[in-house]
Amino acid sequence: MDIVLDIENIIEQNGSDFELSKLFKIYINEYKNSLSELFKKSQGKDFLVRHTKQLDSIISLMYKTILRRIFGNYIPMRSSIPIAIVALGSYGREQLCVHSDIDLLIVYEKIDGFNSELIIEKFFYLALDAGLKLGHRVHVVDDLFLSSKEEITIRTALMEARFITGSTLTWHSTTNVLTKIRLHNQREFILAKINESQLRHKKYPQSMQPNIKESAGGLRDSNLLFWIAQTIYGVKTLKDLTGSLFLDEEYKDYRIALELLFRVRSALHLITKKHEDRLLLELVPEVSAMLGFKNHTKMVTKVLEAQWRISNFTQIFVKKMAREFITDMSQFAKIKKGRICRGIYLIDDVVYASYNIPILPLNRLLEILVMLEDKPYKFDAGFLNQLTYAKIQYPLTSKSYSILREFFKKNYMYEFLKLFYDAGVLHHLFHSFKKVHHLPQFDGYHHYPVDIHSIKSVQALENIQDSFIKNIYDSLSENDKFLLKIITFFHDSGKGRNQDHSEVGAKLVALFAKKIKLKDEDIQRCITLVKHHVTMSNIAFKENIHNEKTLYKFMSNIEDVKNLKLLYILTYADINGVGEGVFNSFNSNLLYELYINTLEAAENFGRINDATKRINIEKRLAKLPEFLKLPRVLRNKLLHVESELFFFKHLPLDIIKIATIAKETQRYNFSINTQKSLSIEIYRKIPLNIGYLLAMLSHLDVASMEIFTLFDDLKYFKIEFIEHVDESDAFHIEEIINNAFDMNRHVRLKNVKIYPKEIQIDCEHSLTYAEITVNTQNQKGLLAYIMECFEELNINIVTAKIHSTKHKVRDSFLIEKQNDICNNVEKIYKTLITKGK
Repeated sequence: MDIVLDIENIIEQNGSDFELSKLFKIYINEYKNSLSELFKKSQGKDFLVRHTKQLDSIISLMYKTILRRIFGNYIPMRSSIPIAIVALGSYGREQLCVHSDIDLLIVYEKIDGFNSELIIEKFFYLALDAGLKLGHRVHVVDDLFLSSKEEITIRTALMEARFITGSTLTWHSTTNVLTKIRLHNQREFILAKINESQLRHKKYPQSMQPNIKESAGGLRDSNLLFWIAQTIYGVKTLKDLTGSLFLDEEYKDYRIALELLFRVRSALHLITKKHEDRLLLELVPEVSAMLGFKNHTKMVTKVLEAQWRISNFTQIFVKKMAREFITDMSQFAKIKKGRICRGIYLIDDVVYASYNIPILPLNRLLEILVMLEDKPYKFDAGFLNQLTYAKIQYPLTSKSYSILREFFKKNYMYEFLKLFYDAGVLHHLFHSFKKVHHLPQFDGYHHYPVDIHSIKSVQALENIQDSFIKNIYDSLSENDKFLLKIITFFHDSGKGRNQDHSEVGAKLVALFAKKIKLKDEDIQRCITLVKHHVTMSNIAFKENIHNEKTLYKFMSNIEDVKNLKLLYILTYADINGVGEGVFNSFNSNLLYELYINTLEAAENFGRINDATKRINIEKRLAKLPEFLKLPRVLRNKLLHVESELFFFKHLPLDIIKIATIAKETQRYNFSINTQKSLSIEIYRKIPLNIGYLLAMLSHLDVASMEIFTLFDDLKYFKIEFIEHVDESDAFHIEEIINNAFDMNRHVRLKNVKIYPKEIQIDCEHSLTYAEITVNTQNQKGLLAYIMECFEELNINIVTAKIHSTKHKVRDSFLIEKQNDICNNVEKIYKTLITKGK
């Protein structure tokens, strides 16, 4: 396509503006469609530069077309027209990504002989009609300085100005103003940009789905580094400071990291065909393939490592450049008083280090830290610089291990671990972490890579919010707290290998424990708890925690009551370390019940059977004043409720409340609670179309479900959902529940597939109950479908445990051994497998 010739033909034939914009639009679309092929040949910064240059040529051609359109055959020399078209932002840096806005600055001078505003207006109309995504500003040259003072974003954008086309004379005048802007009020600008970056880091925290542009260590941090360097030194590129600000090797590592982020961001834009800067898990396979990575995990690890590298480099050298602008020398007396040793200071719980002192030995830095008073600290970039570039001797000396041991005795160790991570020495100090360094976890559950999760778990351990667990923790001996911190930190260190990570982790924690010279008894406790660190959550969320066999098997694995207490706290810390909001009231209650039930089992030498446990509960119930206030007949009916599990799962006062409501129920009764997550309680004498009810609510994930037969043919249902719903939705849910008492209603669900190997039926679960477990792919309407099958088979469910992730479910149903159920196991299999087809 010879676009220059086509443009000239349209102009010569006095064609319309629409024809010109259409011609450019076709040309631009053809170019955009060729970008994937260009990316195969040229990636990283080179691809961005090529893309930028191509856009330069398009914009220049558009400007030339407008001039030809306006002046006809009398076009003056371009430098004579007092207009300059200037690239800003990523476009100005020659880092423009495929679907990013093209930021332009049009500067002009008011000359009576030219109608500059008309030229600019026509240029913008053509560019926008041709489909360019413009972010643009128009300024008279003399107004630029005042405009830059009005808003920091304008001043920032102008720092990256790059001439594209137009008048070189106007551009020369503009550069003079830009220099004036750069030198104006530098301290205020630098402080504002640093504060802006800190707020951004809070908005875009560390994640396994990082924002390549905005997250800590993203491209914005790289921009910050350049803005500060340009403001202070007036450099055109950061490389100009090699040898004076940083070493060539340091800059080289930083540039390699930056190059990878350029590649990843371009791939994201090309794959999604939009402005997408998040490396979402579902995009990882395509991005990996486009960048030539055969291993998805390795690619994400490299990205996380690159962001760490950029974050570390930026923190250190932004502070190194800006320290003269941000140091308040009026605080000299305070600084002097806070001196720890030459060049190291403690001021207002922040540890500082001067850039003018040589890098101290590792053990000396560790000694400085470990001798600090036991409380939380922050660390200045100067100290980060010390730890980042400290030489580490391999293997670590016995003295190093002795110092590390003392860190685990502190009440506040999280800040030190975070510092070690930020400095890139975590996996050097704790060699077991080498395999989990920046290791992502594609399980749909964890929010952080393994090393960050381990550090977050220690943070949760040091800030326990659950009062019951906190009381247990406070009752521990200092030695037990010390061991628990080691166990919490090392619990996932075995990941990244082919073997079971709990088994590997147990070996790794034992190795470290020997290095820091723990007693044999304490080493064995560390091994046991790391080996079984997922056991408590697995049992609480997936098994019947009121079954004797389950409790005794659990207790036999963890060996003693002290381990049970430590494991309970460890499980709390582990779940809280997964991500914000993962530890909730639902899983908190399950873990509490398992802990209490296991504690009861552990404290009795003889096996506690269901009958004995039921009698003990009834005795406690019968002593309550609230129970004695009930009518005698109701008290008798309540104590004769068949289900043992009904008594095991509910507190005595809740049992009384349920019985009271049940007594008043004529046909059916229900309540809806929307305070936290949605919870529905239903009492019914008439049949309930439970399959229809669940189908109508299948857009909400069920957390747990209880179904108990009480008395007088009355059944009690309690369904708890994971999601929260607004109070305004309650009316709609009420309508669904009322409709669910019409047995003729039916919702056609999508086909559900369950395979024989995904169903387990245990008829030996207990004398009175069998258990059906369905472990299959998560599918919309699955629970509703299962309940329809059970209705068809006349299966009476006692309780249901629902456990689901994004991709898998593990649902278990305790059912009564009636209607010859256990002699018709094949019929259950057949119905569950074939009904959905």
